[in-house]
Amino acid sequence: MVKSLSLILLLTIIFAISCNQNKNTPLETETQKPIADKKATHLEKHDDIRIDNYFWLNDKENPEVIDYLERENDYNDRMTSHTQDFQKRLFEEMKGRIKEEDASVPYKLNGYWYITRYEKGKDYPIYSRKKETLDAAEEILFDCNIEAEGHSYFKMTGLSVSPDNTLLAFGVDTVSRRKYTIRIKNLLTGDIYPETIETTSGGSTWAADSKTLFYTKKDQETLRSNKIFRHTLGTVASEDIEVFNEEDDTFNTFVYKTKSKKYIVIGSGSTLTSEYRILRADNPTGEFKIFQPRIRGLEYGIAHYENDFYVLTNADGAKNFKLVKVSEKTTFKENWEDLIPHRDDVLLEDIDIFKDYLVISERSNGLNKINIKRWDGSADYYLPFDNETYTAFVSTNPDFDTKILRYSYNALTTPNSVIDFNMETQEREVKKEQEVLGGVFNKDNYTSERVWATSEDGVMIPISLVYRKGMLKNSNNPVLQYAYGAYGSTIDPYFSTVRLSLLDRGFVYAIAHVRGGEYLGRPWYEDGKLFKKKNTFTDFIDCSKFLIAQGYTSNKHLYAMGGSAGGLLMGAIVNMAPELYNGVVAAVPFVDVVTTMLDDSIPLTTGEYDEWGNPNEKEYYEYMKSYSPYDNVVAQKYPNMLVTTGLHDSQVQYWEPAKWVAKLRELKLDTNLLLLHTNMDAGHGGASGRFEALKEVAEEYAFLLDLEGIKN
Repeated sequence: MVKSLSLILLLTIIFAISCNQNKNTPLETETQKPIADKKATHLEKHDDIRIDNYFWLNDKENPEVIDYLERENDYNDRMTSHTQDFQKRLFEEMKGRIKEEDASVPYKLNGYWYITRYEKGKDYPIYSRKKETLDAAEEILFDCNIEAEGHSYFKMTGLSVSPDNTLLAFGVDTVSRRKYTIRIKNLLTGDIYPETIETTSGGSTWAADSKTLFYTKKDQETLRSNKIFRHTLGTVASEDIEVFNEEDDTFNTFVYKTKSKKYIVIGSGSTLTSEYRILRADNPTGEFKIFQPRIRGLEYGIAHYENDFYVLTNADGAKNFKLVKVSEKTTFKENWEDLIPHRDDVLLEDIDIFKDYLVISERSNGLNKINIKRWDGSADYYLPFDNETYTAFVSTNPDFDTKILRYSYNALTTPNSVIDFNMETQEREVKKEQEVLGGVFNKDNYTSERVWATSEDGVMIPISLVYRKGMLKNSNNPVLQYAYGAYGSTIDPYFSTVRLSLLDRGFVYAIAHVRGGEYLGRPWYEDGKLFKKKNTFTDFIDCSKFLIAQGYTSNKHLYAMGGSAGGLLMGAIVNMAPELYNGVVAAVPFVDVVTTMLDDSIPLTTGEYDEWGNPNEKEYYEYMKSYSPYDNVVAQKYPNMLVTTGLHDSQVQYWEPAKWVAKLRELKLDTNLLLLHTNMDAGHGGASGRFEALKEVAEEYAFLLDLEGIKN
């Protein structure tokens, strides 16, 4: 009798397993996770040997590599199959908040009003213009929905209209490698000229004659923007004249025209150093003149007005930058005259020049400020903002002779507004408020705040928070903590319609303003780079500990997200403090720091030395190795993780996250989810269509919500 019961029990178990196999459930497929082959490569530097078992994954021409990526994609699909319907609902929900038939606020340039608009159900923009008045007939410049047909990825950039309004230069990328081909369209006939200029940055600048075009070429291998060429309309690109070659491989170069339209400017810069050359726009075949020769550590940017240049610079120890003035005839540094002096507590971010006004964008205590001054000194005031978690910035203002300043304002709880401000009367007109469709959004249902965590070295780290009103601090709230933390790039507290899909399901969203950004000024950035890079990671961890200690959440409900350099942050924190997080999303993560920074053939590497250090120097090598996520994967428990990448990524090569995931699979001591999704058609920015990109967000959100047990 006992044997009979045992047999029945055994058959029941077999039947249950069979049913699970038919359903393809996560429990079953977890045992079939893809394993990458280990092929040891010895990497030696400074008498130190690193053994990289997954170095072979850096060859996407190898069928074994593609096979591995596809197996990972298949595994991801199987492990998330139970969320597929949820992902679709999230996608439709997020899409449903977007006004599909929408248009930008028109701006006027050289007698035409320019508009970017979208049509219902279409992914890509339509660029158009109207002559003199908005009541004039619409002239379609490009319908990118038509141009994108037949391409899995499509990006148009750098639209540049000639001074006589008859020609349009533009750049197109259909691979997502940011290698743009420049073409020229005749706006009178609609014809696109046969000349093609390949491997460019996409942008270009017309000289005053409407026949000469300046553009930036990229190195075929490294994709560094390294040369400026001059193209004459009607000639083939092979005849173009090289006017500048940036030979220092830590610098990139670019070209543009001053707002005054008087000068063509060639800029050349690295992380820490700037240099410019100028040429009268009405003399395109002339010789460019150096504005101020490069000096290591000297950063500056230039704007032209009447007979002078206005220079934003960190010269003379001005860490937070100052504004100086110099005659266009004698532009060298010794002639610079202070106009707005350096301030220890105010970061000078940018300036905009108008005929009668100077507009200064500042940041004080992390908050955006816009200062307006009349050139004649009769007015000097700030635009009033009264929120502690807002974002305000000067928008598109190409018209030089106007009293209208266009700026944008939004907050964590407030959709974006485009505002025209009369600098003379100080009257403002809201030209457009972002509509949140769906009929359920009410900004009064949400609240935001800024709190301060104490770092391990005693520094106060600001955190911007947003959540639904009525949230109780009971440690059971799911919190998604986001940060970037590199290059001095500040993540301002901005409004997001897609984020509502988390907030409305009980999530708290937190932006940790860690060192490495410039939220609290230039010193904030310098305290999170080079030999101080680890401050970025420990700041994030200390913010997490603060949110837990204050009862916002617990480690069972805390999630982290970051992309690119923010993906490096994610890789570091899961090595350093994996116990704090239930789940982590790392998008296109830069995780193999040492190997990448030692390979100067990889796009952008040499230009990054001032950010991360040069590992050809032993001290930098050792410091990088001490935090590089890939080099520091160990046999320990890791959180649930979703890692995403793009096969054609030119900034963070796909093999970095692929290798990282392979090594994590080998060493981690848990059964938590580890998923890798490679977009086989896209690069660093993900999918190109406005709605296709939402599918990637839906995937990330479904991953987080599923971990939290939220199914709809």
